[in-house]
Amino acid sequence: MSEREDDKPQQGHPNGDRPMPDAPDDTKADAPVVADAEAEAAAKAAVDAKAAAAAAKAQALAEAEAAKEPWERDPVAPGWQEAEGDPLAEALKSSFGAGVTAARTFADELVFDIKSEAIQAVGKSLKEEHGFALLVDICGAHYPDREEAPFEVVYHLYNLEQAHRIRLKVGTREGIDVPSVVGVWKGANWPEREIYDMYGVRFSEHPDMTRILMWEGFNGYPLRKDFPVEGVDTGAAIYPESYGSETGPVAGTGTGWKPPKSPEEEPAPEET
Repeated sequence: MSEREDDKPQQGHPNGDRPMPDAPDDTKADAPVVADAEAEAAAKAAVDAKAAAAAAKAQALAEAEAAKEPWERDPVAPGWQEAEGDPLAEALKSSFGAGVTAARTFADELVFDIKSEAIQAVGKSLKEEHGFALLVDICGAHYPDREEAPFEVVYHLYNLEQAHRIRLKVGTREGIDVPSVVGVWKGANWPEREIYDMYGVRFSEHPDMTRILMWEGFNGYPLRKDFPVEGVDTGAAIYPESYGSETGPVAGTGTGWKPPKSPEEEPAPEET
């Protein structure tokens, strides 16, 4: 009787013993645990580094704040100061007397209050004798609560050689013209027209005292504080004939311009 296959001795195994299963590898079993521990340590190190950087930044800011001057740590808005002892202020007061009603500084910028009738002479002196050849701009302002002079004209002047900037202020009210300074600075032409257009302040001796942004006949002055925020019904100045006496632009002040007629609208010539 032949031997059963199961009873045959296994090759390579003495005494016919079957191979034993491999013993568990403790190193492989511990690998995931070690990886998790390393990842946790790396995350903790990153958090600690971020916290340390934030603390260092906060410390640096605190030290920088402590090193500031008291006025820097608790800043206070500058106030108006009388320009006592300023050479330019003394020179203008000496030359024009009551024409210069005030000379003050705000944030180290020199500001003069000038009477309207003296603005041309003061401007000419500043340009020719004190080097303020550049008229940077002329602006308007409206203070409706001021009874005596609710409007201001503000002149920004610059001395190129000394890199020195000053301002002149002229107060006025409704119906009182301010002398034009176009004769002193030609660049005052359009800014003065814009002030008239937006605030209604007129400039005497101006070569072309007409509106520059709005059309002639526009009803009102858009930058006045009492101008309606919702606007006004002014119509269009190019069609003044299409409005009655109580609507649209101020009656009789439109430009009178009309669009040209198309050839179809032209009347046919009469036959002779």
